[in-house]
Amino acid sequence: MGAGDRLEVLIQRCYAGLDVDQLRSEAFARLRDVLTVDALFFATVDPATVLFTSAVADEPLGAVTEQFIANEFGQDDVNKFAVLAGGPEPVRTLGQATRGNWQSSPRYVELMRPLGLGDELRAALMSNGRCWGVLCLHREDADAGFSEHEIQLVRRLAPHLGEGLRRGLRTSPAAKTGLEERRGVGPGVVVLDAGLRVESVSTEAEYWLGELGVSHELPVAVRSVAARMRADRTTARLKVRTRRGEWLEMQASKLGEDGQTAVVIEPVAPAQLGSLLLDLHGLTPAQQRVTELLLRGYSTRQIVERLCLSPHTVQEHVRASYDKVGVGSRRELVAVLLRGSASRG
Repeated sequence: MGAGDRLEVLIQRCYAGLDVDQLRSEAFARLRDVLTVDALFFATVDPATVLFTSAVADEPLGAVTEQFIANEFGQDDVNKFAVLAGGPEPVRTLGQATRGNWQSSPRYVELMRPLGLGDELRAALMSNGRCWGVLCLHREDADAGFSEHEIQLVRRLAPHLGEGLRRGLRTSPAAKTGLEERRGVGPGVVVLDAGLRVESVSTEAEYWLGELGVSHELPVAVRSVAARMRADRTTARLKVRTRRGEWLEMQASKLGEDGQTAVVIEPVAPAQLGSLLLDLHGLTPAQQRVTELLLRGYSTRQIVERLCLSPHTVQEHVRASYDKVGVGSRRELVAVLLRGSASRG
């Protein structure tokens, strides 16, 4: 089986109903059958901010995760994931971004070269106009970087991985086990010192970090939101899904004058997720505008008047929303999107 055929197999796996961890694990294994990769980094992101919510990295990349995050969210450099996600070309190599002058990238000079790594091939994994994850493939330090053929392979794969991540986040069901216990857990706080090392973790924060599957180390999501706050000098936020399918919001802000950072972690009700939940179900911007009014109790006639659309167009958007969410009525739509009930689909 050639590289092209192996790529098609991986693309098919993006539509196989895998959850996020399963898809990422398969991508890790199968990408090496498609092209030469010496080290690989794969993260999920909050589509509103492109901040990392979870990440898996090969060695030696795992040893520099903290510095990698600091570079991504707090240092001027080329080929940033947020730029790729917001631009016309979501796949690009370091060689392309620097026009062959790798030395002009602080990330290469300070992180990659000391690890014996050279060119990197980055991809923002887009679906429905949103970024759901990012991929970074590394080559050992050498004069030659990634070829145009290899770039095209990743360019073909990237939107399918993005769609697979979106589907995996949408379909992961919230577990009912311990639901009453979790309802009694309020916001928690993690306090970091000037070097972003942990000073204290409240009991509630320990609980929510456990729900993210983290026990002994500070999760990537906390490091990312804190690094963004430090860089922008303003409050930073991201939303992340737990292993049981619930949503949490992390908010990082300055604490006092000693360089400390407070990261508040709290559960988010479906009704508070806003456009994220509509993005997860693949609604287009036009469908989202109609659905948001529908959820607020507007009648078809009121939506027509508010958005200056024909009744036929509004009904088409409503039917499309029902189909994508997997419901058959406004009542079921409200149950899924505002109350978090499972859809029939």
